[in-house]
Amino acid sequence: MRILNIHEVNDVRLDPKDAPVAGDKDVVIKVKACGICGSDLSYIKYGGIMRKPGGVTPIGHEAAGEVLSVGKDVEGITVGQRVAINPMNTSTNIGSGGPEGAFTEQVLVGDARLGDNLIPLADDVPYEIGAMTEPLAVALHGVNRGQVKAGDKVAVFGCGPIGLGMIIWLVDRGANVVALDLAPERLERAKALGAHHVINPGTEDVRAKLIEYHGTGRVLNRDAVGTDVYLDAAGAPTLLNDIVSNMAKFQSRMVITAAHMKPVEINLGKMLTTEMTITTAVGYPDEFAEVVANLGRLQDKIATLISHRLPLGEVIEGLKIAATPQSAKVMIECDA
Repeated sequence: MRILNIHEVNDVRLDPKDAPVAGDKDVVIKVKACGICGSDLSYIKYGGIMRKPGGVTPIGHEAAGEVLSVGKDVEGITVGQRVAINPMNTSTNIGSGGPEGAFTEQVLVGDARLGDNLIPLADDVPYEIGAMTEPLAVALHGVNRGQVKAGDKVAVFGCGPIGLGMIIWLVDRGANVVALDLAPERLERAKALGAHHVINPGTEDVRAKLIEYHGTGRVLNRDAVGTDVYLDAAGAPTLLNDIVSNMAKFQSRMVITAAHMKPVEINLGKMLTTEMTITTAVGYPDEFAEVVANLGRLQDKIATLISHRLPLGEVIEGLKIAATPQSAKVMIECDA
């Protein structure tokens, strides 16, 4: 077996490992596909997460595969079953600081529970689509936190995999979507997924274009942008204050899904007059099973998010590709 481990800052290696053995409450999954996440790139940049001195951080958490072996006390799970792994509900926090990572041929899921940390996949859903469940669940949670309903005017900042996933759910929900990104390739993907308009903040006046597409709103005695909901999947340091100070209308909403690694400035005086709601979204406390239930219906759109497919032996190259704006989701085929 092989597994992708972080050893130090910017030091990630595909190391040998022994095949896992299921305990009484465990399941071993033959990993078929695992997507590269922006979190994986961040973990590498910072030298791992919860890594002990001299130790390693195994990574990979967007995975789907086939059940290889089942412990005697596990209920409802059978050998050969097709499943998506919910890493947030695994006892070993797969790919995010625990002893297991899913960039490997076989991964151990401890304390396995059907419908909780292992969700069955329909036979007509490819494994690579099943592996998209995790980022799509992150995206759906952000949309849910924004309380988006049909007809809402929504601006999505950042068209990486999470932002593009948000666009899928927003269009499906009947929202009026404007997508913003600096990369023309990502804006093209956003349009293909159904975004009504796109804006490149590097070359266009964001406030003026949003007014053109979403109309105007009011805040006391001044004009504002007519956007109802702003979704931050970009993490630009000035974005929050730009929206609060120059765009937000009365009682508009903003959800921050991007990871901001440094404090950001915000004009609370301007925010006071808007009565704007600002919140965050992390993970997918309730969305994972809902996403799996919709994979078959939306799989043609979801498939367009996968820009590259590489075998496990080329995962290091895949990490480099995932760091470029030309990529969307880089999918690693672990049993190729």
